[in-house]
Amino acid sequence: MAGIYIHIPFCKQACHYCDFHFSTSQSHRTAMCVAIAKELALESKYLQGEQISTLYWGGGTPSLLTEAELQIILDSVYKHFSVEENLEQTLEANPDDLSKEKLILLRSLGFNRLSIGIQSFDDEVLKFFNRAHSANEALNCVELARDSGFNNISIDLIYAIPGQSLDDWKKTIEPAVALQPEHISAYSLTIEEKTVFGNWNKKGKLKPAEENDAALHFTTLMDVLEKNGYEHYEISNFCKPGFYSRHNSSYWKQTYYLGVGPSAHSYNGVSRQANVSNNSLYQKSIEAGTIPSEIELLTRENKINEYIFTTLRTAWGCDLSYLKENYGYDLVSNGIVQKMKDQDWLIQHGTILFLTRKGKLLADQIAADLFISD
Repeated sequence: MAGIYIHIPFCKQACHYCDFHFSTSQSHRTAMCVAIAKELALESKYLQGEQISTLYWGGGTPSLLTEAELQIILDSVYKHFSVEENLEQTLEANPDDLSKEKLILLRSLGFNRLSIGIQSFDDEVLKFFNRAHSANEALNCVELARDSGFNNISIDLIYAIPGQSLDDWKKTIEPAVALQPEHISAYSLTIEEKTVFGNWNKKGKLKPAEENDAALHFTTLMDVLEKNGYEHYEISNFCKPGFYSRHNSSYWKQTYYLGVGPSAHSYNGVSRQANVSNNSLYQKSIEAGTIPSEIELLTRENKINEYIFTTLRTAWGCDLSYLKENYGYDLVSNGIVQKMKDQDWLIQHGTILFLTRKGKLLADQIAADLFISD
């Protein structure tokens, strides 16, 4: 079992918070799809013959692609890889791209899961973010998707927005829950340096939310979603029973995946590789038959630390016996784990270590403190 991630590096406009790789110039969009199709051919052996169980289209904004552009890439996937019949095929989409006609087209091409970038149900916040859609469009697109046959819908939300009160945040959680999506991803707003918000922050025009406010927003989200039947299966991800993202879960479970397109990352158990984050350089390299990527061979230290970081974030937890059997490493031997248990950050059931509710607020710090350095 393996996954493929396809990075489509185009957007209509730049959101003020986003530091993912994309371009607002779409003049070479079809040529990019041809290049991605060629990269899939060049990387046909990367996953060592593993069947593809998940296909995830991210970006950027893959919902901008036409039927012909989507088909160019899909044809290459099916030509060069063995694809499971029960494929989970996800498309990241913006509400303003999801017309009835587009949704029917996506279903006909085998897409069975949507990840919709709603972010907020407050029009003022959407303007602040420089999003292209309105709150009304966000509500309507979910209903359209339902009517078009999609029964696995995820929506993205952002909290800890400068000036956002708890009541304001609840006014986004409530309509989100009312739509009853199968999956909700929620992220605390991070002010990245090379973004509009990063520039405003440098100039003193934007003050990030306080940590206490972010924590309150997060705990409120956990409370509301738990009461409404959602499982908190990863720090930023909640789902109805049986609807966790198979693709994203593969990242946290060390499943192999191939990433294609500029800036895409890949993992095959031995190394990680990252494609160049430049559309022109990527296309020229692919046309010459070369993958434009940097490869990092994973050391024992890398593998242990990645396992700790990814598994602790999930409802499946960090298996201490796995670390011993595969790497000869005893995580609890140095006493740090016990201290974290005493602080009510961690709890252990059998050989599995989990974050407590309190620990979920400190997940990155806890993982960093548990990292080893050979």
